[in-house]
Amino acid sequence: MKLYDLELSGNCYKVRLFAALAQIDIDCVAVDFLGGEHKRAPLIELNPWGELPILVDGELVLRDSQAILVYLAARYGGAAWWPVEPQLQGEVMQWLSTSANEIQNGPSAARLVDKFGFVLDKAVALDKAARILGLIDGHLASHDWLAAGRPTIADCAVFPYVALAPEGGIDLAPYRHIARWIDRVKSLPRYLAMPGT
Repeated sequence: MKLYDLELSGNCYKVRLFAALAQIDIDCVAVDFLGGEHKRAPLIELNPWGELPILVDGELVLRDSQAILVYLAARYGGAAWWPVEPQLQGEVMQWLSTSANEIQNGPSAARLVDKFGFVLDKAVALDKAARILGLIDGHLASHDWLAAGRPTIADCAVFPYVALAPEGGIDLAPYRHIARWIDRVKSLPRYLAMPGT
């Protein structure tokens, strides 16, 4: 099983983090992102979206970090990470959607501006970040984990760009429940760090 990977990508890190936590063996293949390798054959044939990560497991090719997390958890990670109960799957999925929407357009977008020089509206990203971080902090005031009362792929999906928020000029100090949750994630057996976390 191969993961076409970029070390500084939070979306790629989600997959690496989960694989480490769940002890899933993945061969990470570094991609020359700045050189545009992901936009050329053979990678563009694997993912016409021209984005990373890309997972190849036998004949299966998957794009999108959230989809990859669901697949890996359901196939290899067991019910601890991807619950079998529909209501708990719903709890997890709402956080995967939050990761792909509010977090991507808030903390992640602010980081893209500051760390990588992307031309995005930083003020809008900061407004969105403040809103979603406040909501997450409120949720974590009465929950140790995002969903199902235990670590799941919801935590793996949300963690990277929240933990990396300071790289986008976002101060996490006001979010004390998030800070405690970050510490809990980092305390999980086999936790895997990335630069900035």
